[in-house]
Amino acid sequence: MRLGIVQSSPQFGKKQENRKQIEELVGDQQADLWIMPELALTGYEFKNHAEAHDVAEAIPHDDSTKWLADFCGERNCSAVLGLAERDGRHVYNTAILCGPHRYVGRYRKIHLFDKEKERFDVGNLPFPVFNIGLARVGLMICFDWRYPEAARALTLRGAQVIAHPSNLVMPFCQQAMITRALENRVFCATANRVGSERHAGRTVHFTGESQIVSPDGAILLTAAKDKPQCIVTEMDPQTADDKHATPFNDLLKDRHPEFYARQ
Repeated sequence: MRLGIVQSSPQFGKKQENRKQIEELVGDQQADLWIMPELALTGYEFKNHAEAHDVAEAIPHDDSTKWLADFCGERNCSAVLGLAERDGRHVYNTAILCGPHRYVGRYRKIHLFDKEKERFDVGNLPFPVFNIGLARVGLMICFDWRYPEAARALTLRGAQVIAHPSNLVMPFCQQAMITRALENRVFCATANRVGSERHAGRTVHFTGESQIVSPDGAILLTAAKDKPQCIVTEMDPQTADDKHATPFNDLLKDRHPEFYARQ
């Protein structure tokens, strides 16, 4: 299958312009699965929970989910996108998966980073894996990279590809995702953004370098540090079903969870 990443530079609060930017970046490029950044249509630096709630949408009956489903329908593909989700008084940092003309499912970010704790509620759904036909796709978001349990949970639930929408600002994430791929023998696709936002009294700079990593820890593709672009590669998701590090070592069968619990 063809796996693609859209590395965009969202404008804060300008959903229509951000959708158009993604469409223009993709252009006539083809992929079976596109992965887009965290909060790709709203920007990141909300000043508080109320501001995030005001621009969030009620998935799946919102304009942005419909737009993504139509995007997939026009291209006969699936896609993962980061959105701000409103559910009653709650607001979540959410990633959705759509297929052609349909919503498939969502993940609400569990590990909130820095001031996200003032803007969003902690996610209340398990780490999900969806079968899109060509691959089993698991969802995690940005700072989940600091918790190996996130990628491991997705692996134990059968993920072949981990889709990782992100707004990365810290160093080391891209390198850490190589480890996540290696320790789980899965494909890891991190869709980061570029640019900066000055809002609510501070400036945040995003690091780009979106990447696709193989189950062997090889970086298949990397995007630029400082410009919007798409990257696409061909890969075989079934490679991730072989969990052998050596002929004698199956990374999942050789686990001993009885020794991992805190004493």
